[in-house]
Amino acid sequence: MVGLLKKQRETHSRCLPGFEHINRYWDNVHEVDAAKILPGEFYVTREHELVSTVLGSCVSACVRDVNLGVGGMNHFMLPIERGAENSDTNSESARYGNHAMEMLINAILKAGGLKKNLEVKLFGGGRVLASMSKIDVGQQNIDFIQNYVELEKLMVATEDLGDIYPRKVLYFPQTGRVLMKKLRKVHNETLEKREKVYQEKLRQEKADSGDIELF
Repeated sequence: MVGLLKKQRETHSRCLPGFEHINRYWDNVHEVDAAKILPGEFYVTREHELVSTVLGSCVSACVRDVNLGVGGMNHFMLPIERGAENSDTNSESARYGNHAMEMLINAILKAGGLKKNLEVKLFGGGRVLASMSKIDVGQQNIDFIQNYVELEKLMVATEDLGDIYPRKVLYFPQTGRVLMKKLRKVHNETLEKREKVYQEKLRQEKADSGDIELF
């Protein structure tokens, strides 16, 4: 057993510079190196890896260069504007979505990808934050990402957005393959608590940012 674990560690491919903090592991089911991203994170690879995440009201964009097979996934949420019940994709909060998308795309381009060859797949935006029922956080995120890809003229190959269920997403950037499961039975509040903590973190960052703007 020890020998097997050692072999698995040795087979891990090297991650690109800047992604050393991402939780990476060996996926025994798919027999491939995997990276698990949390809210606010993204991961890009040139290797035969999978990128996984679990989404509630957050959205993930899976993006790759179809010719080179370099790509990755992000996981983001727009901060809720206090007192605002309707989403506004032109609001100040949209800066966070722009930042998440630009960081992911720029990392792919830095790794050799070309914008004209990018393929996008979109997931998430479920209505899962019950205590924030006055504001549909998931729909706010959906409105943003659909507006973003239209403005940027990005090719959207597929999307699965909205509904009331969390989603587990496995993305293979090298091939573009996606495995998605809607989690219809969630017996704990871990996901909702995690997204609430992330939302509060975004609010605090916004309050502390002053004149500093995300790009």
